[in-house]
Amino acid sequence: MTSTPQMIFVNLPVRDLQASRSFFGALGYSFNPQFSDENAACMVVSDAIFVMLLVEPFFQTFTPQPLSDARRQTEVITCLSAASRVAVDTLVDKAVAAGAGEPMPARDYGFMYQRGFQDLDGHLWEIAYMEGEPA
Repeated sequence: MTSTPQMIFVNLPVRDLQASRSFFGALGYSFNPQFSDENAACMVVSDAIFVMLLVEPFFQTFTPQPLSDARRQTEVITCLSAASRVAVDTLVDKAVAAGAGEPMPARDYGFMYQRGFQDLDGHLWEIAYMEGEPA
């Protein structure tokens, strides 16, 4: 029996959908038009990872709790792997050039190298390269 790989759909509230699409497009990500409209954009990270960028009023329909302001509080840190240290730096440099902040300096642990950025809505992203497989 073959199993279907598990997929992840990260849902993030955004203030300006077009600005967010432009920002992540500048990082090289594409969008699935089948799941995108004036309320949402389905960003394709890989065959198994998708980020649903949802305008705040639409996002609010999925939860009774108030939205947090990611520019003021940390809600989550989304970490994506990269193929090399150079790939980490390239992606974060693109993000900063497109308007992101870089809240912390790069961290080099020898076996792992990571840098991060804060997107236009304050969401934190870590990009990491690990030598070998994680323990």
